[in-house]
Amino acid sequence: MHELRVDQEKLYAFLVESGLVTQTDLEKAVAKAKKGKQGLGKLLVSDGILSEDDLRRIEAHILGIPFVSLKEYKIPFEVLSLIPEPTARKHNIVAFKDAPMGLEVAMLDTEDLAAIDFVKKKTGRKILPRLTDEESIRQALQLYQKSLQAEFGDIIQDESVSLKAIVESEDGEGVDEADLKKLAEDIPVVKIVDTLLNHAIIQRASDIHIEPQEDQVIIRYRIDGILHDAMVLPKHVSSGITARIKVLASLKLDEKRLPQDGRFKIETADQKVSFRVSILPTYYGEKTVMRLLRDAVKGFSLESLGYHGIALERVHNATRQRTGLILTTGPTGSGKTTSLYTILDILNTPEVNISTVEDPIEYQMARINQTQVRAGIGFSFAEGLRSLVRQDPDVIMVGEIRDGETASIAVNAALTGHLVLSTLHTNSAAGAIPRLIDMGVEPFLIVSTAKVIIAQRLVRRLCKNSETYTLTEEEVANLAKHADLDRVLTALKEEKVVDAKATWTTIPFNKVKPSSDCEDGYKGRMGIYEVLEVTETIRQMVMKSLTPEEIGEAARKEGMLTMMEDGLFKAAQGSTTIEEVLRVVSE
Repeated sequence: MHELRVDQEKLYAFLVESGLVTQTDLEKAVAKAKKGKQGLGKLLVSDGILSEDDLRRIEAHILGIPFVSLKEYKIPFEVLSLIPEPTARKHNIVAFKDAPMGLEVAMLDTEDLAAIDFVKKKTGRKILPRLTDEESIRQALQLYQKSLQAEFGDIIQDESVSLKAIVESEDGEGVDEADLKKLAEDIPVVKIVDTLLNHAIIQRASDIHIEPQEDQVIIRYRIDGILHDAMVLPKHVSSGITARIKVLASLKLDEKRLPQDGRFKIETADQKVSFRVSILPTYYGEKTVMRLLRDAVKGFSLESLGYHGIALERVHNATRQRTGLILTTGPTGSGKTTSLYTILDILNTPEVNISTVEDPIEYQMARINQTQVRAGIGFSFAEGLRSLVRQDPDVIMVGEIRDGETASIAVNAALTGHLVLSTLHTNSAAGAIPRLIDMGVEPFLIVSTAKVIIAQRLVRRLCKNSETYTLTEEEVANLAKHADLDRVLTALKEEKVVDAKATWTTIPFNKVKPSSDCEDGYKGRMGIYEVLEVTETIRQMVMKSLTPEEIGEAARKEGMLTMMEDGLFKAAQGSTTIEEVLRVVSE
């Protein structure tokens, strides 16, 4: 928290007079502040004697700055939108009242002169700063999303009426490519598609589904792994929307019988987003699915993705190796690529040459040489990887090992002085070994190269306002059917998530509590993992052709938590719910 420049003697006098802090607490804080050369107000907050908002109110009173609470205040969208949302979020500044004397703005730090000056230049108005609390700012920032969603809905309904007239004038069926191109460039179509894309970005969607039905078009967004109906549009907008997306993705407008894939990019005020487009003919027309890919991976760490304890240590140890194979496994959409990009970010130093071959390039990373597979011209993973090895790389990432040829080249690269990262589609970490053997890789080559094999899924994160409860003996017995609870409890105690005396019936778990901010009670996702280190024991088992189940059991004895167990660990942390873990991890 930024502390306002309040005279410390005035602050002390006010606190004595107001009785908000006891004389004893105040004297202790003054002595501590002098000793540590720290501001009195900041110290009272860090010691939990005052809240940040209480301190702001006191400082506002001493400085003579008006204090406003926006919790019950209805801010008109035309006033709110005078300050762009990225600026509002970055500087915690919100326009809430357009008064004759000037524009009243609520701030957490009224001494942020750069923000005030920016808003003054942007609006051309005199700015009247007002101090507010964090809850007011949080609620006001939510209004941007709600107001924009409502505005988008209105635009789509309004423009679809205009579009109907255009489509009917084009006589709908049998239009040629020139007519389709004209339709794709008509203002109503452009507005509808732009609105859909922006709406999806605001909603934090990972995918957009545009599904033509007999008499309507259903738009669905996948948010935090779950599909939600976003809106229903009249049937007549379908051909225009599809044509517009085809133009953006440089696809053939008049091809309606075969699937097509493409890609395009748009820039919003604060980010670049790539859209991977897949168009598939269906009974009622062409279905379009777009995957949203935020371009830059910044601020990710293995810890923020959900790695912890011995699993985190094992992945970090693997990244310190100069040679070998690091594999991530799991179904589509389980976060494998994000794990690999985060590891690449750790490895990405000036003395290391990193090259990738991907399909598609999901995130663009500085100082990394990324190559796109092009199956249509015969440029496959195997061909790309074969060329990469001749490019003097230290680290190679192969987007996916799909066939024996790619597997063979990847393993040979790991044997000849390269650290190789890749993904496989298997259900468990131990299952990756027979999968590679099925592809024709010799077991002795696997044990010579593989360092760690990570299996993962994504679970939704709980919102902060959830309720807690404890498990009954019966519920504990049911959970014990899915996981080794003793091992999970030991891990929780070792990592000091729970105290040494905790039991499964005393640990507080969380229930979902939907709110206006979190409609499902969840927001965002995190990984649950099992990290199998290829130890000497595991190597011997692979060479003896033992089953994945036997290899997995040996890995558990050596400290590996299964995905289910890691999920229960995170539920005990309060990060997710037991129900969410059971939903995601199928036994």
